[in-house]
Amino acid sequence: MRARIYQPAKTAMQSGTAKTHHWVLEFAPASPREVDPLMGWTSSADTQAQVRLRFETREAALDYAREHGIDAQVFEPKTRKPNIRPGGYGENFATNRRAAWTH
Repeated sequence: MRARIYQPAKTAMQSGTAKTHHWVLEFAPASPREVDPLMGWTSSADTQAQVRLRFETREAALDYAREHGIDAQVFEPKTRKPNIRPGGYGENFATNRRAAWTH
């Protein structure tokens, strides 16, 4: 049984970093998905592919994998550079602006 351990990236629809501080253990699919000939739905008999376990730390996820004999591969997260300027969008409408209004 193979699995991967990773820290999820933030979605494109959010600017914050919520739900990105935990680690996830996700099982790799053991069998390919099949298309039902009558309805056209995609299905699989592999129930492990539906399991996603969340852990507070990377070490906790690795310990769980070792205890249960799971061959896990760890993917380290890519770090973002902090490109948020101080003040942000609200600074454009501040009453104590130093620069002239350009709009």
